Amino acid sequence: MNQQEIQSVKQRFGIIGNAPALNYAINVAMQVAATDLTVLITGESGSGKESFSKIIHSLSARKHGQFIAINCGAIPEGTIDSELFGHEKGSFTGAVDSRKGYFETTNGGTIFLDEIGEMPLGTQARLLRVLENGEFIRVGSSKTQKTDVRVVAATNVNLMDAVEKGKFREDLYYRLNTVPIFVPPLRERGTDIELLFRKFTTDFAERYRINPLQLTDSAKQTLMAYPFPGNIRQLKNIAEQISILESEQNKPIDGETLAKYLPLSQQPNRTLALFPQAQGANAENFSERELLYKVLFDMRRDVNDLKKLVRDVLGNEQDGRQILHNHKDLFDSITPESDLRPAADLGVTRFLPATNGSIRPESPPPSETYGNHPPVQIFNDVDGDINEVTEVEDVTHETEEDDSLSLERQEKEMILKALRRNNNKRKYAAQALGISERTLYRKIKQYEIDEE
Repeated sequence: MNQQEIQSVKQRFGIIGNAPALNYAINVAMQVAATDLTVLITGESGSGKESFSKIIHSLSARKHGQFIAINCGAIPEGTIDSELFGHEKGSFTGAVDSRKGYFETTNGGTIFLDEIGEMPLGTQARLLRVLENGEFIRVGSSKTQKTDVRVVAATNVNLMDAVEKGKFREDLYYRLNTVPIFVPPLRERGTDIELLFRKFTTDFAERYRINPLQLTDSAKQTLMAYPFPGNIRQLKNIAEQISILESEQNKPIDGETLAKYLPLSQQPNRTLALFPQAQGANAENFSERELLYKVLFDMRRDVNDLKKLVRDVLGNEQDGRQILHNHKDLFDSITPESDLRPAADLGVTRFLPATNGSIRPESPPPSETYGNHPPVQIFNDVDGDINEVTEVEDVTHETEEDDSLSLERQEKEMILKALRRNNNKRKYAAQALGISERTLYRKIKQYEIDEE
């Protein structure tokens, strides 16, 4: 298929974007449409899997037949067999009449089985028989019936994992997966995010008769950096919210304004995003060390500010200037403002070797910074006394006992602030701190924090 044909299909079905993975998925759908092969569409929830099932049906020889989309996860287990295959009168309580199922009424057409991973095992066995022989039996009947239906299935879960756990039939998986199509998540589609956002805001502006929104460069960067776990569905909801609530401002939307509409609870784990080595069993402990790193750098920043204040006060007095001269080394170690660098809202940073052999923090790029909290300023270690960052003890081994107590006090204060900001909701407080809820619970017990 050439690009012109793919573009024509996009316009016909309202698909926006030019990501290579998206174009490849459309190309596969167009090629398989002319056959009767079973197709399994995989991708995250909200990524637009149903659109691909419509492409396959509309470009097939069955396009004049019926197309029906069924969400397997939305039908109760006790009635799904009746819905799909029909039932006879009196076959169960409430069956006052005979009823045709979807596989019977859609004969000659296409059935789209969304969330196929939620289908009960008993129903899976019935579906396998339809796929292999084109046969089914109504609930409460012993008569075998024939049907000619094409099945397109979709799932947002890993079916092979479900097979290993005994929740999905292996033979059905291979029967469904004759032709796989992967729909990429929104976060992997690059500039498609901005195109979709512009399309949605324009549509809402026409619907509600308001001015269409414009984004500044900072807002575009914020939009591109957000992971969108809800994919296109979430992007559309956010576009509608901001279109209605910001329409009266009559000015472009900046990054700070846009960030207010991006839920913090759905942002990726900052620890795992910036510290890949935190994966696995040590992730929780690493999150706790991350919190301690922030407290440590906050303390060092406060000491730096205090040195500057004392230097400025003494510099205005004759005796003070003599004190400054006698302790020149102490006050020369103050980090210049130009070396102060912003970190993420939790002080999360990666460490790189500095030219003097010490450890210096590297500011994360915009795509790794989340949230609406003011940035924390951290500074290079010009004294070269930070030699290891893998353990908290390596960073603080020269800290005096009173400094250790001060560290604990600041940690407790941070936890208290997070709890107050989130109305004592541990889940959201833990997310704001970048630690697990279990770690937060342990800290609350350790510091005897009253949550009332």
